Amino acid sequence: MLLDMSLVEPIKRTLNSKFKFRCHNDISCFTKCCSRTNILLTPYDILRMKNRLGISSGEFLKKYTYTHTDEKSSHPYAVLKVMDDNEGKCPFVTPEGCSIYEDRPTNCRYYPIGQGLMIRGSEKGPVNEEFYFFIRDPNCLGYQEDREWTIETWRIDQGADLYDEMNREWKEIQLRRDTPGQPKLDPKKQGMLYMVSYDIDGFRRFTFESKFPSLFDIDKEEVEKIKTDEIALMKFGFKYLKYILMLEETLKVKEEYKKKVV
Repeated sequence: MLLDMSLVEPIKRTLNSKFKFRCHNDISCFTKCCSRTNILLTPYDILRMKNRLGISSGEFLKKYTYTHTDEKSSHPYAVLKVMDDNEGKCPFVTPEGCSIYEDRPTNCRYYPIGQGLMIRGSEKGPVNEEFYFFIRDPNCLGYQEDREWTIETWRIDQGADLYDEMNREWKEIQLRRDTPGQPKLDPKKQGMLYMVSYDIDGFRRFTFESKFPSLFDIDKEEVEKIKTDEIALMKFGFKYLKYILMLEETLKVKEEYKKKVV
């Protein structure tokens, strides 16, 4: 979510942090949080929503998203478009609630919790650390309800734990930053980063309608699996992104192609 930082409580929370919250259709602010907001989407968000709607990832991106490019990393992100009306509603919200509730995005599942990922130094070297914070929108009455949670029980109840597991490697890639004084990420890599992250159907075509599989030493079983399994293809895409962004040598080029690839 591209947050209004004035709503962020500036205290880092843990999975054990407690809070009281409940959202339901009898509360006067019901679905108000689904307007005038910028939901940054993850790869698994796109996969779930485009399948729910029965359309391709390319169609979904064209109809329901716009692109935001981060200044510090040059990474392009897909952001959910709101309706062109006075309220700026989410295209999937109705008076009865979310029409794709079972397949709603990660950020919607977490609300009123925000989640972040940072690199922390340790004796064993850099480690990735998740942290959490509360979003205190003064118009949200959910905090006045009596139902008590910990952040951990909330994320499990809302299914955010599954989404986190699916997106974990991708989120780690997003920690990459442009090197000060050096050129930013070039347009070709930006385009590849966007396609692999969000356009799973386009990435499948790129993978199997070109010489791509023959360039790398990829296990035959993995190749067969990514032909039909979207989640396996998505996770393979994360390995490919780490490779092209030179974050990790996750793939090995076949000897006969090494000079050509270089």
